[in-house]
Parts: sequence; structure tokens; C-alpha cells
Amino acid sequence: MGRLADIMKSHHGMTIAEDQERMLMSDLHAIMKVNETMNLTRILSEEGGMVLHLEDSLAGLPYVQDAPDGLYGDLGTGGGFPGIPLCIMTGRKTLLVDSVQKKVRALQGVASDLGLGDKVDIYAGRIEDLALERPGEFSVLTARALSSLGSLMELASPLLKKRGRLVCYKAQPSDDEIEVALGIQELVGLRLLSKDDFSLSDGSTRCIFVFEKAADPRIRLPRRIGMAQKDPLRPRH
Repeated sequence: MGRLADIMKSHHGMTIAEDQERMLMSDLHAIMKVNETMNLTRILSEEGGMVLHLEDSLAGLPYVQDAPDGLYGDLGTGGGFPGIPLCIMTGRKTLLVDSVQKKVRALQGVASDLGLGDKVDIYAGRIEDLALERPGEFSVLTARALSSLGSLMELASPLLKKRGRLVCYKAQPSDDEIEVALGIQELVGLRLLSKDDFSLSDGSTRCIFVFEKAADPRIRLPRRIGMAQKDPLRPRH
């Protein structure tokens, strides 16, 4: 058992096959190589990347596996985490979404080199534009350290099919952030399924929120580009 497989088994009760571990480590090494000429990640060591990218990404695997079959999208994918690791583990058709074109082009090259060219596609643009082009097409979406929960719910809702899932990776969200998210559930047509707190092997704490598309939103979505962050929705009292 390799180091990553040992971490996932001992800290998360998750089993990783040898070939999966090889691909995951190859992904990390490839991203580190690209990072020498392009800013994909601030984490420069293999050990740091194994914990803060791979282990953190894989912590969301059970929630993605639990989602309905179908297309998976990683919003604001950055260095391809958790998108590529979750594609490796689930075999789902995956769309990596980021507004920085050179980043997603580099990730497409990495995915192709890993033998995932038929599974991984890219979208270089804004999430709001993707929602206009591909409404209701996604069974599951992930967002890792991207925006506030309320903004993510607003952005994800028009992309998700009914009963589709939004899996949000957070560090330690404030009580206000959580209160806003819970207060706009009906407005955006999502409902909270679970909130799970856990620790990574280095002791850092994380939280994963899972929302389900329960109904059509009560407002027209998507709003104009940037509105979800600049003028976030608030609960209606």
C-alpha cells in the first residue's frame, strides 16, 4: 500500500486500488510540473500536495458516488482538484470549469496524458454562461474553496438536473454564511442533505456541505455575470 492509499484508509476508511493511486500521484506530479511555468497551485511539495490536494479532493468521493448517474462538473477547478481525482475514482464524464482559459487548456493536456481524454472535457468561461448553454445537464457538481455557500448554490442551481447534487468543500464557514445558505434554499430550489466535519491527516479541519436540487428556483437564474458574488441573495423574511 502506497502512502496516499494508507492515508485514505487510516483517516477516511477509504480503499484505493494500486492503479488508481498511480494515476492520482501522476496527476499531482503533472500539475506540479505545469506549475513551474503557470500558477496553478501555491502548494509546491509532493507531501503538501498529497494531503491538501489529493486527500482533500478524495474526501468528497462518497458524496459524488452517491449522486445520480450522469455528468459531473467541477466549478472553478483551478489546478484540477477535485475534478481530475474524482474522475479517476468514479469514471464519470467530467467537465472542468474555469474562467482562465490557459489553466483549463493545461488541465486538458494533463488529463489526456493520464489516459482520461475520453472522460475529461473543459469549459473556459463563466459559470453563468455555462448555465445558459447547458441548463439542467449535470448530475453532480463540486466546488472547492471557490465562493460563499449562498453564491455557489445560486450558480449551481440552473446547471443541476432534478435530484442532482452540489458538493461544497469548505474550510470553516462562518455562522452567517451557513445561515444565509439555509435561508435561500427554497429561493434557489436546493435543499441541504448533509453537513459533515472532518480532519485531514495533517490535522487541518474541513467541512463538506451537500445540497440536492429539489425544485425549480423561485427566481430567474442565472442572474447577470458576477451578481452571485457582488450582490448575493439573502433570505426573504
